[in-house]
Amino acid sequence: MDYKKTSAPDNTITRDMIKLGDATGNIYETVRIIGKRANEIAVDIKQDLSKKLQEFSSSVDSLEEIFENREQIEISRYFERLPKPTLIALQEFLDNEIYYRNPAKEKEKMEEI
Repeated sequence: MDYKKTSAPDNTITRDMIKLGDATGNIYETVRIIGKRANEIAVDIKQDLSKKLQEFSSSVDSLEEIFENREQIEISRYFERLPKPTLIALQEFLDNEIYYRNPAKEKEKMEEI
């Protein structure tokens, strides 16, 4: 999912943890899945921001250049206004857009058969 087009809220919303755990059967597994996806999203956002700010880097830093570079400030503000990676990952989980599997559970099912 593209983090720029997400429908995740900008602020924190209280969630019913029991309902979140229903998808996997274990709330801790659900939190682990969301946490791993949030880390992936955070890395993507950081790489994208670094790439965009790299265009404005210069070998000589002067105070005049720092105050005059409005485009760089606008890019930084845009990324600051994005929802946090955890909120994006949680929304993806609720929308069933995250693929996950547990090899240990799959092995147990195979042994039962």
